[in-house]
Amino acid sequence: MALTGKLVILTGGSGGLGRCVAAELLREGAGVTVMSRTWISGGDNQARHVAVDLSTSDGIAEASTVVAREQPDILINMAGVQYFGPAESQSFEDMRDSYMVNLVAPAALCSACLPAMKRRNSGQIANIGSIFGSIPLAHFAAYSSAKAGLRAFSEALRRELAHTEVSVTFVAPRAMRTPMLSAAIRKYADLTGMNVDPPEFVAKGIVTAIKQRKKDVYIGFPERFFVRVNAVMPRLVDAAVASGDRKAVRLFTA
Repeated sequence: MALTGKLVILTGGSGGLGRCVAAELLREGAGVTVMSRTWISGGDNQARHVAVDLSTSDGIAEASTVVAREQPDILINMAGVQYFGPAESQSFEDMRDSYMVNLVAPAALCSACLPAMKRRNSGQIANIGSIFGSIPLAHFAAYSSAKAGLRAFSEALRRELAHTEVSVTFVAPRAMRTPMLSAAIRKYADLTGMNVDPPEFVAKGIVTAIKQRKKDVYIGFPERFFVRVNAVMPRLVDAAVASGDRKAVRLFTA
């Protein structure tokens, strides 16, 4: 599918990955509206920006109004927040924000864009999840479960829209070198051997998946293999990640 002239709404476009995706979309000739809390304009960036806070009910409602009004050809739910640490140490406010941004907001924005897409009988929704949503990891409990919910939502919505020409793409990257990769997570990656990709590489994968109207895309090997293993033999994956989990505990007990 050519993206020239397509109107794309992209949440989280001000982050390290989001800016790369916005740039890829612009190079493909799409018109891009970014929804995020902050935005840095200038240079080659021709995207339009709408300031919203997807961690609040009011912010999600405001963003939903924008989506319903603009009737995009493509909606990309990319905004995300991540907590790394023991579950008992995560504050209620931080946990609430994690589910609001990573799961509630994407579901709400999908609902907002669907009436126009179904009326036109065309359109595409791309929900950007995480490998952690299929291989839930210790110390990423809220993030992993929210992304697992987004994966399930995407699959259910795809089945709901099977009789239409509206497609749903779910893309699950692994860790990336963006500001979300905090110093603590970098130490975790070093301890456990976790693979980390450049955002430019992932952005190209996301845009390619959208152009090809893929259903499910998992970026990275061997993670792609372990997604399949975890689906049928999760206890086997328990054993595979146990050593890394024990090493990670040192980060919180020093």
